[in-house]
Amino acid sequence: MTATLRDADLALEPTSGSDEFTGFAIVLDDERVGTVALRREDATTASIRWNSRLEKPFVVARALRLAIGHAFDELGVGRVEVRLPVDRPDEIRTASIGGLRREGIVRTPGPDADRVLMARLVDDPPAVSRDGFIAILNAGLPTKRVISQGLVRDERGRVLLCELTYKNEWDLPGGVIEVGEAPGIGLVRELEEELGITVEVRELVTVNWLPAWRGWDDACIFLFDLGVIDSSVTESMTLQPAEIKAVHWCEPHEIRDRAAAAAIELLEAVEAGHVPTYREAPKAAE
Repeated sequence: MTATLRDADLALEPTSGSDEFTGFAIVLDDERVGTVALRREDATTASIRWNSRLEKPFVVARALRLAIGHAFDELGVGRVEVRLPVDRPDEIRTASIGGLRREGIVRTPGPDADRVLMARLVDDPPAVSRDGFIAILNAGLPTKRVISQGLVRDERGRVLLCELTYKNEWDLPGGVIEVGEAPGIGLVRELEEELGITVEVRELVTVNWLPAWRGWDDACIFLFDLGVIDSSVTESMTLQPAEIKAVHWCEPHEIRDRAAAAAIELLEAVEAGHVPTYREAPKAAE
């Protein structure tokens, strides 16, 4: 028989469950306020679910911590997880306070909301410790896509644009920066991979925020000055065929005719001078 689990004025009292579930009543100051249950999914993993009429996430989170500890200590699993609807931020916050770390989004077919996958491992640092708090908070914070692009001109003042395989519009050379990678270093890597050239990153021209567009999430573009190079360099470039069809030195009218809307707006602002260190691009037409 499972014993009652206690944390000061909070108790988890075993309920008549089944071979599939280990269930508890959440009791606060001798009053039953909800339930929590564990289900063994496989030899190493249990799922957790709960229901409470309390609108006190810290109290419910205490119950989750007791149940998770029971799963590790008595059921012998090494992982406890839950999948919560993305449109239930209250439940997601409760799970986070209870020590479950956000891991990703599980897509759901049909009209039902996608699910946030959250989990806790037996060897995760305690949720109330500094390391545990930082890990849980960091996993749940929003991420922002970062793109680095280079402004390259030739001896005639023309701007280098790339003709891409995955969209009709031309764009400045560069690409998405990897997790943990500095924007300047990432730009050097991108141009080495996609154009086969090594560049020297000079001053930052601006940080340009892009609103969401055509299915892409919003992003911040770091635009770096790459100086003036001889136009003949394009003849010796080794293009990455999966992404780059061709490169072109472009006059202003060619930029307006060929470039992506965000690139046109940005380059026109640069050409006009007095570009601020940070700017926000207008939302482009779909």
